[in-house]
Amino acid sequence: MEKSDLNPSKQKKKKIARLGIGTKGVVYLLIGGLTAWEAFGRGGKKTGSNGALKFVIDQPFGQVLLWLVVLGLAGYVFWRMYQTFKDTEDKGNDSKGIMYRLGYFSSGIFYLFIIFNALQLLIGGGSGGSGGGKESMIQQLLSQEYGRWIVASVALIFLIRAIIQIFIAFSGKFKDKVKESGMNDRAQQLMISSGRVGYTSRGIVVGVIAYLTVRAAITYDASKSGGTKDAFNFIQNEFGGVVLGVIALGMLAFGLFLIFKASQHKMDF
Repeated sequence: MEKSDLNPSKQKKKKIARLGIGTKGVVYLLIGGLTAWEAFGRGGKKTGSNGALKFVIDQPFGQVLLWLVVLGLAGYVFWRMYQTFKDTEDKGNDSKGIMYRLGYFSSGIFYLFIIFNALQLLIGGGSGGSGGGKESMIQQLLSQEYGRWIVASVALIFLIRAIIQIFIAFSGKFKDKVKESGMNDRAQQLMISSGRVGYTSRGIVVGVIAYLTVRAAITYDASKSGGTKDAFNFIQNEFGGVVLGVIALGMLAFGLFLIFKASQHKMDF
């Protein structure tokens, strides 16, 4: 084990993975922070990943910063694909293991699209995927013979992801992994708390996205679907700004958790 840890190739892969996880954490910090500021009347705006990218490029030296985000997220995509095909966590080739690895793969693909949106902002000066493209894609699916069921299947995938996120938040395995990281007790407690709150909030948001997607399938109306920003709007409209603010702070906590995770030397790859 010690020899493999000293392997230069493995060390390089770990650095790439940490960069990717940390960058993902920064994106969640922006999503949660900007949304919480609006929810509590402090400015800001409800936003998803694309809004976070636009916020970055609008800052001083924004293009440089956004290129760094692209580089970091590319590292995250690499890590997810490496997990998928090399089975670094020994999930195996049975049905359960394949489901885990497909989850890693879908996560990589999702962040590949985010990279594409960032490149649109950097190179083309476009909108970075304002959401109309997704709505148009769902509308095209709904116009097909079995498109309604495909959209409903996507909603089911989102629902499963939401349940998994909340399960992770309260599972003993989650806490055990943190305790095995070698951090001191205070850092462990901070990471467990931020992870639990973060995974729960993320699960709620993904669950709302699942609801919006199945609503689009039922009504044949793609405009009723949506992503993270639309989920935030739904939460605010249905439950009020305070609830939105708490969930947004949970997303911010998830960003902090990812940054803590990226900084640890005893990560399981």
